[in-house]
Amino acid sequence: MALIPHFIAGERVEDAARTQPVFNPATGAEQHEVAVASAETVERAIAAAQRALPAWRKTSLTKRADVFFNLRQLLKQRTPELAAIVTSEHGKVLSDAAGEIARGLENVEFASGLMQLLKGERDEQVSTGVDVHSVKQPVGVVAAITPFNFPVMVPLWMIASAIACGNTVVLKPSERDPSASLFIAELFREAGLPDGVLNVVQGDKVAVDTLLDSPVVKAVSFVGSTPIARSIYQRASANGKRVQALGGAKNHMLVLPDADIDMTADAAVSAAYGSAGERCMAVSVVVAVGDSADRLIPAIQDRIKNLTIGDGTDPASEMGPLITAEARERVASYVAGAADEGATVVVDGREQHFDGNGFFIGVSLIDHVQADSKVYRDEIFGPVLAVVRVDTYEEGVQLINDHQYGNGTAIFTRDGGAARQFEFEVEAGMVGINVPIPVPVGSFSFGGWKDSLFGDTHIYGPESVHFYTRSKVVTTRWPDPESSQVDLGFPSNH
Repeated sequence: MALIPHFIAGERVEDAARTQPVFNPATGAEQHEVAVASAETVERAIAAAQRALPAWRKTSLTKRADVFFNLRQLLKQRTPELAAIVTSEHGKVLSDAAGEIARGLENVEFASGLMQLLKGERDEQVSTGVDVHSVKQPVGVVAAITPFNFPVMVPLWMIASAIACGNTVVLKPSERDPSASLFIAELFREAGLPDGVLNVVQGDKVAVDTLLDSPVVKAVSFVGSTPIARSIYQRASANGKRVQALGGAKNHMLVLPDADIDMTADAAVSAAYGSAGERCMAVSVVVAVGDSADRLIPAIQDRIKNLTIGDGTDPASEMGPLITAEARERVASYVAGAADEGATVVVDGREQHFDGNGFFIGVSLIDHVQADSKVYRDEIFGPVLAVVRVDTYEEGVQLINDHQYGNGTAIFTRDGGAARQFEFEVEAGMVGINVPIPVPVGSFSFGGWKDSLFGDTHIYGPESVHFYTRSKVVTTRWPDPESSQVDLGFPSNH
């Protein structure tokens, strides 16, 4: 059985003291083993990044941009191959995998133009004969710790900006679907990135802890669950590192009575069940105002009947399996407990049967969900859509704002005034107006509020430049030597 190795200083490295199985979620069969890095292997990757840093930092912005122009072309050419890798290990359908790559490409394109955003500022004659300018310099060796649900897009969220800003990177992808990270690293090398600038270590908590504790690593980017994000933020920041740790979500869609029900139902089904609900921006709660639920729920039911769930390699499939058997059982447990919490299970995904041993589950729709229930409070991360009924717009907004998570939210309405008020009042980092999954384009930045983000900097886009660089302010004077004299007074700007 093939071993998925690490990638350090431009070479594949097989540290096979420990391994873990990698499954095909559509069949349940083990298809690979992945090397699990020892602390020594992680230190080797960190050392490779540290050695590569001085030369990469000195590399001109034009040459850095060339790497990203080349990478963009390679990714576009090899999207089918990379999408097939994602589908085989994650399970999402091929079209969804290709869409993930396309969104990752936005960040590659953004990085290719970073010369504009890396410019400093300059003031002339701030004092007599004195000028001041600022520059942005890389922070150094940085770590990227990424989740299983987007094995291409999320790494590109981090490493594209980090490398373009002049840093070197150690990437620790999810051990559940690790092959895409190797593919990306080798494409970077083909695009002209010097060895050691991007390194990949496969592994588990040992690898993560080694990165968090290393004095060489200056910044850490993470996407995953809230408990892990909080832990990583606390440990890494205690070690003096910059940290952006993106956590969980419970994304609400507020539906007003005037909403276009057909459009809203299409959006709810797409946003709740796409990628089997394994998206941090998936809509998992519909907050239905007034009588909107009575019209919306039958429309969602009609669409659910026509969904095709199957192997992601089948062009007819619209939704694939969950990532593991454990994930499937966890999702099923929430559906099983919903009725005991006072909800009505309108569509029960557990009742749909699938051939073979894949990690499949059908989609679920649960009505009359209470705000104190586990189905409402917890991030389920599966194809489960909860419906909470409220009487007024104000009650709906308060419900959203009271939730611990504040990643993304959306409103569906024809009322521009209500939409503007929602945008102003709602407490979430990303807001959609008749857009169910408001993931920002690459020229903006991604991130939530409350327990969805630990740290003060969002990921990719302009905020990534702030995260991956340090500002240095330089004050200069070139005086006439004959006018120089000793002055013990406090410097003044005159």
